[in-house]
Amino acid sequence: MAMKVKEVAELASISVRTLHHYDEIGLLIPDEVTSAGYRLYSDANLEQLQQILFFKELDFSLKEIKNIITNPSFNPEEALNMHRLILLEKRQRLDQMIATIDRTVLHVRGEIKMTAKEQFEGFDFSQNPYEQEARERWGDHAVDHANQKLHNKSTTEQKALSDQMNEIYKHLASLRHTEPASAEAQAGIQEWYTCLNLMGSYSPEAFRGLGQMYVDDERFTRNIDQFGDGLALFMRDAMAVFADQNK
Repeated sequence: MAMKVKEVAELASISVRTLHHYDEIGLLIPDEVTSAGYRLYSDANLEQLQQILFFKELDFSLKEIKNIITNPSFNPEEALNMHRLILLEKRQRLDQMIATIDRTVLHVRGEIKMTAKEQFEGFDFSQNPYEQEARERWGDHAVDHANQKLHNKSTTEQKALSDQMNEIYKHLASLRHTEPASAEAQAGIQEWYTCLNLMGSYSPEAFRGLGQMYVDDERFTRNIDQFGDGLALFMRDAMAVFADQNK
């Protein structure tokens, strides 16, 4: 059902004046205007507004947002999934750095002994395996903005998701010497598929493609294989079997 401008403003927690401005600059044009001049927004308009506000939260200018979302090649789902992956990778690294700080405090107190390598865990800022793909997709400027902020999730939620991902990686690492098509391996890779679909929307074929990237892109391989040598290759093969079995 079409919504009036005031209703949309209240729904999205923005001002009516903002919606009028978006219309005036051609960023968000309502699908219908009544004979009395009332703007009516369709479901498609609301979806577009969500995208606009998403990019605006990342500090994109309105001009940049318009250029991105009006590009014929723009895929809203792809944009959301890519940004989520970048943020999750960043969050995982931050969690690791926090853990390093906690261990370092104990090290300074003399309660534990850290190796030189352990003292610098989490400090490699060059290893977000999703950044290059995003840079190629939307350009450096877009990714620079995407790296500036984390979404407003609670610390508890962030920690829970990070812990879940790490536990799955560890479990799969323990299975990496088994056959990728074995029931145990497929049960483990099913957990990974389910986890990824909490963050985005992956078809079995997209899941297969992601697995191939784990091997083709050394940044993926390096990050994944920290849980066990050969894990990236094992996951690629297991994800391919999963895709074949779930066509």
